[in-house]
Amino acid sequence: MANKATQLKDQGNAALSAGKLDEAVELYTEALAIDPENHVLYSNRSAAYAKAGKYLEALQDAEKTVSLKPDWVKGHSRKGAALAYLGRDTEAQKAYEEGLKYEPNNEQLKEGLQEVKAKLEANQHGARLMNPFAGPDVMSKLQNNPKTKAMFEDPSYRQLIQDLQNNPSAMATKLGDPRVLATLSVLLGVDLEASNEEEPMDTTEPSPRLDPKEEKKKREEDERKKEEKAKYDALPENKKKALGEKEKGNAAYKKKNFVAALEHYNKAVELDPTDMTYITNLAAVHFEQKDYLKCIELCKQAIDIGRENRADFKLIAKAYTRIGNSYKKLKDFTNAKLNFEKSLSEFRSPETKTLLSEVESLIREEERKAYINPEIAEQEKEKGNEFFRKGQYADALKCYSEAIKRNPGDAKVYSNRAACYTKLAAFDLGLKDCDSCLELEPTFVKGWIRKGKILQGMQQYSKASTAFQKAMELDPNASEALDGYRACMMQTNSNPEEVRKRAMADPEVQAILRDPAMRMILEQMQNEPRALQDHLKNPAIATKIQKLIESGLISIH
Repeated sequence: MANKATQLKDQGNAALSAGKLDEAVELYTEALAIDPENHVLYSNRSAAYAKAGKYLEALQDAEKTVSLKPDWVKGHSRKGAALAYLGRDTEAQKAYEEGLKYEPNNEQLKEGLQEVKAKLEANQHGARLMNPFAGPDVMSKLQNNPKTKAMFEDPSYRQLIQDLQNNPSAMATKLGDPRVLATLSVLLGVDLEASNEEEPMDTTEPSPRLDPKEEKKKREEDERKKEEKAKYDALPENKKKALGEKEKGNAAYKKKNFVAALEHYNKAVELDPTDMTYITNLAAVHFEQKDYLKCIELCKQAIDIGRENRADFKLIAKAYTRIGNSYKKLKDFTNAKLNFEKSLSEFRSPETKTLLSEVESLIREEERKAYINPEIAEQEKEKGNEFFRKGQYADALKCYSEAIKRNPGDAKVYSNRAACYTKLAAFDLGLKDCDSCLELEPTFVKGWIRKGKILQGMQQYSKASTAFQKAMELDPNASEALDGYRACMMQTNSNPEEVRKRAMADPEVQAILRDPAMRMILEQMQNEPRALQDHLKNPAIATKIQKLIESGLISIH
């Protein structure tokens, strides 16, 4: 039963990756019916609900995840995200902080916490910016206070207060007026004038101001570096040495000095066996050395260590992607697909999504090639021929279609299926099969004759006669082609009015007649018939004239 639940979970992950959210929820729900205490299933279903915009359901599943496994930080991350979507930012902050107690360096939790804190701060800041001049008792307060009583007798002062009541944003331009500071001191109960004492002039050269975005970026970078340094300083000595070996290994790896890189990464693993990145770095070297099986073995080891030590989801995903790439190199596309899907269930990377699409295409192509069997194709074709002779065209069609799947390079089977489509009055499909047949074998006379007959049945006599002509070029003794050509010519010229209507409905004929150069040539041909010989020397003009002759609009005597 546990295997069934895992299978349903994997199917749910694949559906979630493909954006099939309802299907993913159904699969996770089926899996939970089998394994109701599985915290990962609740977490995954929470993610599916959140993507579908069902945030209350996402929150319920996230809370269940946390109750089942409180020390699994992904549950806290899911809970924080759901609360944030619901606008419950204070609760979201607590959820992220609770998760960080278990894993202080988790980037996903830190990013979520930073976002909700920023929202809360923005809300508080908005509350602080209320207009101090907007109170109902402002005028009486100013009129009775000793600091502002005398000023209140001045009409310009009263106008100033009214302006600030109506437009509080103008206060920034009025702060140079000492009356405004005195008024704010009275209204806010703070002695702002005391802070207005003259300060000594700064004679140092001002540094050039950065763009606000650049300034913010620089500030964040400085803070990140400080945090990294603080983290590094707090590390035990063995972890510091391991990081040093990793840096040396990276430098050797970049220089393609894989022997040295392996030596340094192995030392890093010895010094700190709890960090999965050193093992995935070892795997990367073996991948470059085309030792893909060793790479897979090391990545699996790294994932186990990462899970034991609560490694970041992105690192787990990266290891699965490397396993997938290794299987891809080994032409084991099924296992490659499985591991790319596992990677995407941990972290949705666009690069991994592209790799998954590529390997799915390779699997489909392999399946198509594996299905090819000329021997079985021949058997199916013979069955189709037998059904065709009996007039069982639908059954013959099935056999010919199977024969094409088994041997898509056999032109004659396309021709046979085209005959079936003709009998079933599916002329467009028959014509398509004729084109496929002639693309594979352009000299197949029967294919041209069959195409001509289908076009004849579709009353496209001009195109049909061209197909019959091609058949006669390949085999001058093809009586079936000659009969077809004659029938087309008779039909084309049987009723001049019908001929004209049919020709004028042909887009190709319309384009020729709209061409000013061709209209001049046609007028010249009427006045000087001998000029035709000169014009026919130009292949492009000759083709157009032939088209007009075939359509029955003009005739040459």
